[in-house]
Amino acid sequence: MPGTWLTGERPGTTSVAGAEPRRWRAVLLAIGHRDGADSAVADSLDELERLAATDGIEVVDRTVQVRRRPDPATYLGSGKVQELAELVGTRQADLVIVDGELTPAQVRGLEDRVGARVVDRTGLILDIFGEHARSSEGKAQVELAQLAYELPRLRGHGREMSRIGGGRTAGGAGIGVRGRGEMRLEIRRRHLRRRMRTLNEQVRRTARRREVTRRRRLRERVPSVAITGYTNAGKSALLNRLAGADAEVADVLFATLDPLVRRLRIPDGPTCTLTDTVGFVRHLPHQLVDAFRSTLEEVARADLALHVVDASSPQATEHIATVHQVLRDIGAQDVPELLVLNKADLAEPGHLAVLRRLHPAAVVVSARTGEGLDALRDALRDRLNALSPPPAVRTGRPAGAEGAP
Repeated sequence: MPGTWLTGERPGTTSVAGAEPRRWRAVLLAIGHRDGADSAVADSLDELERLAATDGIEVVDRTVQVRRRPDPATYLGSGKVQELAELVGTRQADLVIVDGELTPAQVRGLEDRVGARVVDRTGLILDIFGEHARSSEGKAQVELAQLAYELPRLRGHGREMSRIGGGRTAGGAGIGVRGRGEMRLEIRRRHLRRRMRTLNEQVRRTARRREVTRRRRLRERVPSVAITGYTNAGKSALLNRLAGADAEVADVLFATLDPLVRRLRIPDGPTCTLTDTVGFVRHLPHQLVDAFRSTLEEVARADLALHVVDASSPQATEHIATVHQVLRDIGAQDVPELLVLNKADLAEPGHLAVLRRLHPAAVVVSARTGEGLDALRDALRDRLNALSPPPAVRTGRPAGAEGAP
């Protein structure tokens, strides 16, 4: 079910007593360029449709406008806006999801002209995170990201939220003074800022507790391995296979938001910790990177990053590049990496062969069938035994981690 933060009440209900409310119906929208990269736009829209499905939204159509840059007022050209409004009406859509990040002015401009709710890619991802967070830390991080997104987008609706006062008021002020709407918006902004300060402190306290645990592991000379990768690459399934964990496994995007740590005893090798982390996605909202920075530090502070790739995806190479970019953003680019080509049982042989040529040091596995797991354990043993000197307390902070412990 979609999170109430983004989509609020459902657009309607079925006529059957006790039945679930009907799903939101959405039109996907993207801007293409004149460089002929149609496949890139199509791939991005395919992923956006999967994101929508993860949030319980039914995609009924999609449309693309070719232009050099978005219109500052309505994102699209005037003709395309009219075409979009007609498409929304014809397809009885309740929602327009834009494959990009909109400014508050563009959201207002599109909603006023199209007559449907408008959400950008960032807002959709934030809503999915809101549904999948389970721990108190995860919920606090998601809410913090949502508030950072919402704050600059606050606006009133209708006469009740009019921002300019008119006529004479009880205090003797006249035209041009602040109306009830502006005062309410200011009150709302102050409330959001206070809530963000509270959540920031909560996240910092949790990060300090995690740092204590991390330092204890380091004193005990227990190396740490962080499982990272693109969302839905099979990270949790691999953790379950290797460490006998019980992490949730689902064929949806962002099934895991809360880090799960398990100990793994490698035959003829050391005991290490395995940490399952949140999956990445292209254009990961910066609000999420900021809010989840303390969690993402599990990767930045690890001794080894187990980078899991969905080898069955035609976009596997692009997914690897996206993960590497996010790792650079969080200061984890220097953490040693062991690449794991997962879902070998589902991969097309020719595609898998290409990936193996591009990444000859990668280990090919299937977390579902168990294929390649012995080779993966051997690779883990060799990489961890090669750590010299043994793991020691790391005091440096990842790049851009101001405020983190």
